[in-house]
Amino acid sequence: MRRRTFLAGLSAVSIAPFVQAKSAANPLLLPFTPLPAFDRYQASQFPNAFKQSMASYRAEIARIANQKAAPNFENTLAALEDSGREYTRVSVLFGVYTSTMSDKSVQAIETEWSPKFAAMTDEVVQNDKLFRRIEAVYKSKVGTPEQQRLAWVYYNQFVLQGARLTPAQKKQMSEYNQKLASLYTKFSQNQLADEEDQKIVLESKDDLKGLPSSVVDSMAQDGKWVIRNTRSAVETFLTYSERRDLREKAFKLWSARGDMGGKTDNNKVVADILRYRARRAKLLGFPTFAHWRLENSMAKTPEAAMKLMMQVWPAAKARVAEEVKDMRAIAGHDIEPWDYRFYAEKVRKAKYDLDENEIKPYFQLEKLKGGLFFMANQLYGFDFKKEKAPTLRDDIEVYEVTRQSHIGDWYFDPYARNGKSSGAWMNEYRTQENFKKPVAPIVSNNSNFAKTSGGKPVLLSFDDAETMFHEFGHALHGLNSKAHYPMLAGTNVARDFVEFPSQMHENFLTTPQVLSQFAIHAETGKPMPEELVAKIKRSSTFNQGFATTEFLASAILDMKLHLAGDVDIDPREFEKKALAELGMPKEIIMRHRIPHFGHLFSSDGYAAGYYSYLWSEVLAHDAYQAFEEAGNPYDPKVAKSFRENIMEVGNTLDPAQAYRNFRGRDATIDALLKGRGFTP
Repeated sequence: MRRRTFLAGLSAVSIAPFVQAKSAANPLLLPFTPLPAFDRYQASQFPNAFKQSMASYRAEIARIANQKAAPNFENTLAALEDSGREYTRVSVLFGVYTSTMSDKSVQAIETEWSPKFAAMTDEVVQNDKLFRRIEAVYKSKVGTPEQQRLAWVYYNQFVLQGARLTPAQKKQMSEYNQKLASLYTKFSQNQLADEEDQKIVLESKDDLKGLPSSVVDSMAQDGKWVIRNTRSAVETFLTYSERRDLREKAFKLWSARGDMGGKTDNNKVVADILRYRARRAKLLGFPTFAHWRLENSMAKTPEAAMKLMMQVWPAAKARVAEEVKDMRAIAGHDIEPWDYRFYAEKVRKAKYDLDENEIKPYFQLEKLKGGLFFMANQLYGFDFKKEKAPTLRDDIEVYEVTRQSHIGDWYFDPYARNGKSSGAWMNEYRTQENFKKPVAPIVSNNSNFAKTSGGKPVLLSFDDAETMFHEFGHALHGLNSKAHYPMLAGTNVARDFVEFPSQMHENFLTTPQVLSQFAIHAETGKPMPEELVAKIKRSSTFNQGFATTEFLASAILDMKLHLAGDVDIDPREFEKKALAELGMPKEIIMRHRIPHFGHLFSSDGYAAGYYSYLWSEVLAHDAYQAFEEAGNPYDPKVAKSFRENIMEVGNTLDPAQAYRNFRGRDATIDALLKGRGFTP
């Protein structure tokens, strides 16, 4: 998923009347009424909107910091929660453009303004008068539990971003942050360029051998067929294509993103990012960036995160060896990385009488969307009704979410296009709050499915379908929120907790209720037969060696990179050496090679935090076990407890305590190992 920046987390600005009148000419500065006015927005409006909203924010911060009244919760923290609203709104909208409509004009604005955003954050965090007021309120320990939690969050975030540094150190910190902001933008734009500009054009029908007709239809373009350099396109081709030479070509193009030399090469960008992160952490008194990053996580330390990963690594590798042995028996030759998905499907067919081609016709995008709504209704009582609202593209849908009354709104942007980031993610356009008045959340889910022609349904792989449920889980986390203060609401939780609700919701894809009603064959219109459901269940742990190993390799190298400290790193050599030390199976590469590892290098987001998917998955498996123990995946009592103790609370209490409140104990790794088919 993608989250708001820290500055947006500080929440937004109440604007003086004269500022409102002045800004009315720029639609980006106006409150949502009640939804974003995408039909009125233009990229060219952003620079002016940034200037005006930053000025408003500075004035608001100055008023809070410089007031003569003694600091208390209302005049300091509550005031901060009500500050920056205009700037937050503009920043969120710009994030929508940079992630979904990033043409050359948007990229130019991003290049110019990303360092200024970093400087704005530093300007707030490094305001000594403001920090002293926050510190005084925090140390007073007064207020409700949620107010005390808010004070702790503010205090810790300010400290971790340099509020206690000397003036000279603060200046140095700001320089690091601005350089990093520019590097993040450069990394992302290089990655996007390699995904958009690099492609493989197939001209002969012989090149399509083995591909399902639905895949061929999605590739068709001007009498030829195009393999886009995106994950969903390349992985699908690798799974089905019988042309080993073309599989190799597609795999090498995909895996080389950011590592092709020339102006889009990301190796030096990565090295610079790692250097500045290490220096920033050292300036803050931490031995490495990883130690700084995990300070307020559930794991607490890099050592704890590494311990979990290394507990699972041997079992994952052992399973890969078994999978490769099965594939060699069919292939009659050694397995290369571009062979793995292709022969894995052959093994699945042989072992379980099941292949992806048999499943895919039942996973229609439109039907599965109904499955998402069904799950949300059964667990949380939500109803989704399509509504008319302006959008950036005609193929983006908007739904009102209700439960007796209005809950929020959900945007769905499912299709790939130029200028759109690859992969799938969730965004919050507006975070829930109940501070001065109730504010309903606005969330979005974004994917990169290929459109079909002639009105044919878009068919998804099992992995793509599971990803839909995962990302929708993030959206439900935002929609269920019932926090009082926006800083603590929705998905604004610890990085290694935020993936927990989303991963838990993946389980509901294969519940009988969803499969029987929404896994409908695209041609026959019949639901998935019980014998096929049984095959899917039996094969649920199939290929888990591959899935776990490619993920863990990325997560372990992430941590190793950020534990290295302030040293010169050659990403290519580091990757090669670290994987050799781990004993990485030669048949698999990292899920995200370092030069295109956007989770780590497009922002601080998941840096030294990619392990969080595994940490959260321990919670997710353990939590879903509660539904299984109840004998019903939609058990009302368990669902109510999960909603009240996990989905609604945001960051209003420690996440470990939130989990104990739901489960009555801490999570164990046993359910994860069982779910992946590994021996505990």
